[in-house]
Amino acid sequence: MNRTLVVLTLAACMAQTGAPIVVLLGGIIGAELAPSPGLATLPVALMILGTAASTIPASFIMRRFGRRKGFLFAASYAVVAGLLAAFAVQTAAFWLLCTATFLIGSHNAFVQQYRFAVAESVPAARLGRSLSVLMLAGVVAAYLGPKTATLLQGLVPSAVYAGSFLGLSVLMAGAGMVLSFYVPDSCDSEVDDRGGRSLWQIAQQLDFKIAIVASVAAWSIMSLLMTATPVAMHHLDQFSMIDTAWVIQSHIMAMFLPSLVSGLLLDRVGPLRMITAGAGILIVCLGVAFAGRHLMHYWWALVLLGIGWNFMYLGGTALLTRTYEANERFKVQACNDFIVFAMQAVAALSSGFFLFSFGWSWLVYLSAGVLIVPLALVGYKQLALKGLKA
Repeated sequence: MNRTLVVLTLAACMAQTGAPIVVLLGGIIGAELAPSPGLATLPVALMILGTAASTIPASFIMRRFGRRKGFLFAASYAVVAGLLAAFAVQTAAFWLLCTATFLIGSHNAFVQQYRFAVAESVPAARLGRSLSVLMLAGVVAAYLGPKTATLLQGLVPSAVYAGSFLGLSVLMAGAGMVLSFYVPDSCDSEVDDRGGRSLWQIAQQLDFKIAIVASVAAWSIMSLLMTATPVAMHHLDQFSMIDTAWVIQSHIMAMFLPSLVSGLLLDRVGPLRMITAGAGILIVCLGVAFAGRHLMHYWWALVLLGIGWNFMYLGGTALLTRTYEANERFKVQACNDFIVFAMQAVAALSSGFFLFSFGWSWLVYLSAGVLIVPLALVGYKQLALKGLKA
């Protein structure tokens, strides 16, 4: 097996644990430390904002200093971010915790580059299978992160959850050790990204609009409900941390496991039907979330949320690749990632406000409203295609 794939997959198993841990604990700790209940999910929102803000700088650092140095640099400050979060919990410093989660999110922007490093190291014929192997790391991280957080939450007797973030630092250090074995592959297929159409011209395509809106809807709805779930379960509905962690673990696994088959399904039905299928699954998810707030309501809603996210995001990403030429890809991908993660951050921050101000049901209503937009655009596209055939 390709060395780069092995090293980055093992590193990703640990490097990707930051997001599950912050999603699990950020809202719960925020509800205890925030100056107002509406800011409870701010630590999670700032993690996502950190990813959005660091997407372009991460790409620049990779181009300027190389992937190996970029990956090791990110792993190093992720260790510091975990220690900072632990200190913030111990001293009940809410804004320091927010700073730490922003840095954890910034690290995630570098982890997003793993897939590009793998793509550069394997033949085109093996790309799909290689990326599927890499995505399995997300399943491991979905279990390893929350498990570490719950096992070590009482490590520091004077501050519950400080030990969870110390565990995160250990995981980030482990990722850095694995990354020390990473040797970048030479890439001779550099594409001159100068010239091409402007982003405004590219954005006039209906497929571009559908791709962006589908990805934004998938990430926003996922973030809106996922961010609020730990707070709603543990803080409001008094479920145990074990039950809450189980639901979040199941959700994150449901985000990644379908990738083993959804790629083949995408090839068979195409991105538009994939987006529609994902939206259909999310409709069922919202129905379950609205039906009740028992443990299995949360579990089924979050599992369906993960599967629907996978289908919609995969379809949106595939459709996006049809909207640009090779020399336009960098600016289009950067634009896509920035919009998606920025809107995800807005959704994460809004979830706390809506949960405490209006209740869980209003999160479902808001998600349904967001879902209407991609469905309307896909429907318009299908009508346009039928008109052309007629």
